[in-house]
Amino acid sequence: MLGFLSIGILVLLLAGIPVAVTLFLLAFGIDQFFSFFPLTRALGQNLWSAADSFLLIAIPLFVLMGEVIVRAGIAEKAYRAMDHWLSWLPGGLIHANITTAALFSATSGSSVATAATISTVALPQGEKLNYDPRLFCGSIAAGGTLGILIPPSINLIVYGFLTETSIPRLFMAGLIPGLTLSLLFMATALVLCLWKPALGGPRSVASWSARLRSLAFLTPLLILFTVIVGSIYLGWATPTEAAAIGVIVSLVLAAANRRLDRKMLMAALDGTVKTTSMLLFIILAASFLNFALTSSGLVQQLNQLLNAWELSPYALLLAVIALFIVLGFFIETLSLMVITIPIVTPLIVAAGFDKVWFGVVMILFVEMALITPPVGLNLYIVQASRRGKPFSDVIVGTLPFIAAMLLMAVLLVIFPEIALWLPDSL
Repeated sequence: MLGFLSIGILVLLLAGIPVAVTLFLLAFGIDQFFSFFPLTRALGQNLWSAADSFLLIAIPLFVLMGEVIVRAGIAEKAYRAMDHWLSWLPGGLIHANITTAALFSATSGSSVATAATISTVALPQGEKLNYDPRLFCGSIAAGGTLGILIPPSINLIVYGFLTETSIPRLFMAGLIPGLTLSLLFMATALVLCLWKPALGGPRSVASWSARLRSLAFLTPLLILFTVIVGSIYLGWATPTEAAAIGVIVSLVLAAANRRLDRKMLMAALDGTVKTTSMLLFIILAASFLNFALTSSGLVQQLNQLLNAWELSPYALLLAVIALFIVLGFFIETLSLMVITIPIVTPLIVAAGFDKVWFGVVMILFVEMALITPPVGLNLYIVQASRRGKPFSDVIVGTLPFIAAMLLMAVLLVIFPEIALWLPDSL
């Protein structure tokens, strides 16, 4: 069955079959060839049970909030503010790319939206000041990945839904690793620019008056983050309720920024419907595939196989990490999650690892898949904003940041408290 699943995934995805359809076809194939029971008879009930979840309402709400913030021009002003504060550092604008991406991640919940927004704002400025195009583009692509680790994160919601894990605990677990990874990205850029100053472009020092005035540009993002995450952490709202509050606040901020009109609102709603439809179709397909895998006994077969190999818990973890890295070269991030979660998560939990901690580790390697060719989505998002220039610049520029991600993974394995301290202490 494992061979059927592996070959089926590769063949169908390489044939260009949509991810959700691929997952349904695999589930039907398992039902036809490996199950003693007619699993398709439970299809309607399974899909209804998966769709009838209050938690899933948070996904279109967070998507809508990100769409509004993108179109409200708030990220552009936040970027200018971070430029004022960080321009004195070697590679000043590169640090502004990363910190603005981290701030924007805390409101959009989407890596693609973060990378697209920062690319539009930052690339013209980087070209004007003669920054090294590889490192500059790499910092944007890598900074965009923070959108699925720093809460609120749509991918963490999907992980929590598929594994029945507390979303507030996952959000809290992702906060410190997300901020730590941001600092590692900045440290990577700083070391490279100190080693070779030409990579970082010219340095400038903004006046304190300009810096203080620019703080007003950061206020909208900080307000939105505080309202959403604070209401969840304090227990005043569920993730779904906090998402609804976030939509209202984002609309108020867009109106205050004089960007809220019928055209902008319709564009935001149109983008929300397209993104949400894709996400929910994949989630429903993954739910039925999960049901088929469990009912047909694949997890039990894998447990028996691993027991025969006598792998230690950390050897198993290393094998799973290697699997994520390899699959990340070829499979889109959400697809990577929904395909692997039903198989690997029960094995990891049975080996004694914490399910919340593993969610953060998984998201870290899903982030890496966003910036590794040939299907790293953030690479194409950044390249789309610099047409006519070598795609290799973007790929090479992400390599130092991939090394920083691997270092972050090592830190999480050695010190799991990085992810677990905050959820365990609140």
